[in-house]
Amino acid sequence: MKGNYVITIGRQLGSGGRDIGHKLAAQLNLLFFDKELIRIAAKESGIKEDIFEEADEKKTYSLLGGFLDLRGFLTDDVYTNYYLSNETLFKIQGDVIRRLAGEKSCLFVGRCADYVLKDHPRCLNVFVCADMNDRVRRVVTAQNINEAKAEEFIQKMDKKRADYYNYFSGKDLCINSSALGIDETVTFIRKFAEKKFLLPD
Repeated sequence: MKGNYVITIGRQLGSGGRDIGHKLAAQLNLLFFDKELIRIAAKESGIKEDIFEEADEKKTYSLLGGFLDLRGFLTDDVYTNYYLSNETLFKIQGDVIRRLAGEKSCLFVGRCADYVLKDHPRCLNVFVCADMNDRVRRVVTAQNINEAKAEEFIQKMDKKRADYYNYFSGKDLCINSSALGIDETVTFIRKFAEKKFLLPD
């Protein structure tokens, strides 16, 4: 691990957190991971990507009738009465996150990376929020829905994320992207990271 460092970004839906993470990773020359983690976890475990994706919906999946292709991890005769829980999927993704963080400096958006890396000695945990009107505007554009449906969707997702774990806790930095805008928020976090990790200007 040596001098590796990691930045994790949790965010409210519509806050621009993913864009901020992507730009920040480019400026600091960090590996960037978001939904790419699903592809990596699927490849390494042999579990189909859509199983990881649907785990975000808080479901438990039955391993019946060849529903999962585990490429030899499980044989057909043990499918019955076996299930793959969200906790198991979380552990698989967590193992991938820890491995990647140990190999090179990188930035993770979401995926509870801040919790997974809570014991990492050089980790900056950031939470990005935004004013509701900005969030609604971004979701309207991204999802091509009206404002009322966008706000309803935001509230639903906020509740799901809050139920998953308390994403306001344990953060080094919480920032409202509405106050500075996307680019200045990136600059603010970058300067914070440079101070925290004693990076060259």
